[in-house]
Amino acid sequence: MDGTTVGDTRCRLFYVDANPLVQSAIMELSKVEADLSIIATSDRAADLLAADDSDFDVAIMAWDMTDMKAPEVLKRLRARESRLKSVVFCNSRDATALRLAVRLGVHGFCYQYDKASVLFNTVRQVASGHISVPYLDITRINETPLAGLTIRERELLDVLARGWTNQQIANRTGISENTVKYHLKNLYQKLDVQNRARAVAIWSREVDA
Repeated sequence: MDGTTVGDTRCRLFYVDANPLVQSAIMELSKVEADLSIIATSDRAADLLAADDSDFDVAIMAWDMTDMKAPEVLKRLRARESRLKSVVFCNSRDATALRLAVRLGVHGFCYQYDKASVLFNTVRQVASGHISVPYLDITRINETPLAGLTIRERELLDVLARGWTNQQIANRTGISENTVKYHLKNLYQKLDVQNRARAVAIWSREVDA
C-alpha cells in the first residue's frame, strides 16, 4: 500500500540511522507531520532488510548505518526485487554519493544539512510514486571517481584491495618501492584521498555497484 496524504492512511516509515542524535531529532520533528508515521527505527540495516516490505511504505536510511552503508542496502533491495521505496538521508554533499545512489535505484535522496521539511517532502514525493533527488546532471550519471584512471592505475587499485604491500607490488612488477610510492601518491591525488584505505573503499564501492 502506498503512503497517502492527510485525511487518509498515513505513510508508514522505517528509519535507519547510526547517529542517535539525528535519529532522535527526526523522530521528534516527525510528530507534527500528520500524514507521516515512523513506526520502526534501528541503527542496523539488517533490521530493515529482515522486515516484511509490506509493513512499510518508505524506508529512510542514513548513508552510514552501524552494519553497512546505504549502497549495500540498495543493492540488496534491488537484488530481491523489493517494492519498498527508499530514501537516502545523506550526511555528505558528495555528488559521487548521489550518483551512486541513483545508479542503484534509490527513489529519494536528501541531505542531513537541509531542513527536516526537505526530508519529509522527499518522503511524500516518493510515497506518491515520484523520484525525488537533488539536481543531477544526467549526462554524468555513470561518472565515477575511477573514470579518469589509467589501466595501470586500476590494476594498482585492484592489488591494493587484495592487501598487497608496497614491497609486494614492487617485487611483482619489477620496480622499486620508491616508484610504487610515487605511483600511489599520484593515484591518491586523482581520487582526492589521503591514504590507501580510502582509495580501496572507493574501488570496492564502485566496482561492486
